[in-house]
Amino acid sequence: MTAISVGGNRPFTGCLRVPGDKSISHRALMIAALGRRPCAIKGLSDGDDVVRTRLAVEALGARVEVAESGEVTVTGGMSGARNPIDLGNSGTGIRLMAGLVAGFDFTTTLDGDASIRQRPMDRIMAPLTEMGASITGRGDSGSLAPLTIEGRPLRGIEYTLPVASAQVKSAVLLAALRAEGPSTVHETVPTRAHTEEMLAAAGVRLERGDCSVTLWPGEVDPPDVEVPGDPSQAAFWVVGACTAPNSDLTVENVYLGPARGGFVEVLQRMGADITVDEDSGDIEARSSELRGTLVTAQELPGCIDEVPILAVAAAAAEGTTVFEGIDELRVKETDRVAAVAELLAVLGAGCQIDGDTLAITGVGRAEALGSGTVDSRGDHRMAMAAAIAGAVGNGSMTVEGFEATHTSYPGFARDLDASWGRTP
Repeated sequence: MTAISVGGNRPFTGCLRVPGDKSISHRALMIAALGRRPCAIKGLSDGDDVVRTRLAVEALGARVEVAESGEVTVTGGMSGARNPIDLGNSGTGIRLMAGLVAGFDFTTTLDGDASIRQRPMDRIMAPLTEMGASITGRGDSGSLAPLTIEGRPLRGIEYTLPVASAQVKSAVLLAALRAEGPSTVHETVPTRAHTEEMLAAAGVRLERGDCSVTLWPGEVDPPDVEVPGDPSQAAFWVVGACTAPNSDLTVENVYLGPARGGFVEVLQRMGADITVDEDSGDIEARSSELRGTLVTAQELPGCIDEVPILAVAAAAAEGTTVFEGIDELRVKETDRVAAVAELLAVLGAGCQIDGDTLAITGVGRAEALGSGTVDSRGDHRMAMAAAIAGAVGNGSMTVEGFEATHTSYPGFARDLDASWGRTP
């Protein structure tokens, strides 16, 4: 286990670029694997999650070439994998991959690390089984990874998501590409729309409503893709700049599409001085005096991955910030509700959990945040949130399990060095 100590009390200044959007990267690889011509992907995330997806589509029969520049070219071809596919810590990878392979005439076993083996897969198994897929899993419920998927002919369905989940929606849409008849997915709360956007760009017939999408099966002709920066990674630096004194930082070329900019809206509501350039994707953040706000269950899906770092902003703010509908955070890479509560205790902020509501009472300014030791619990977002908390406070924060950042942001320590400095 790797531990780092982060000392604070310096401003965030200058410009930086974050890795390519992880959600788009996963989908770009999978959709390219369904095409018939070479598809070039620039700016692909270099995190372990996406590397696992790249290796998975290659194992399934796609030809993958990686240039020295980092550009990846995928030539489609799905013939089946000889061995189980290990998707590591990637919930997106395993859930979307299940939908991708469900309609092919071969058997696929999808597995992951200890965390993935504890995460709920019944949420994708239900709609895929309704479509005619055969999926068996581990455990008393039969719904834990590893999952074995025996490819079968599929039929289109009309399905309403019981929980707000772009992963479940995407699994159904990818399976629907090879189903008989159209499929419609209804949402009670809009979630990120990368799969719909990218399938439409690949020539798939789609109709989208405010909270629904209908897809007709057909061939996929994916265009070349340039992946923009990941807003979930940008959020760490934006919060750092908003909370640390004398800061003025620009994060360049960030994806600003539907259901991904929720963290900016929350921070601006808290009083953050943030400017967003819709044309370039640049986000400029400056030191601000933050105050508490309410994040409703309706808007939480648009910033759910950013809750750990938004909790740091709430800890540094005046007043109380309330997050509603947090149950989904309990089944992430770790129980993020418990992990956030541990971080807040170290920071000296108030924390109250009542059912699916989290209330954080801030200390009023970043300089008043406490310091100490935090265990990432193997969760990349908790490791980065703890590091930023250390960076904006006056003390020194030791982050144990910092290697978890390699899941999505291998260069985080480098960017932390450039922006703040740290001691090994």
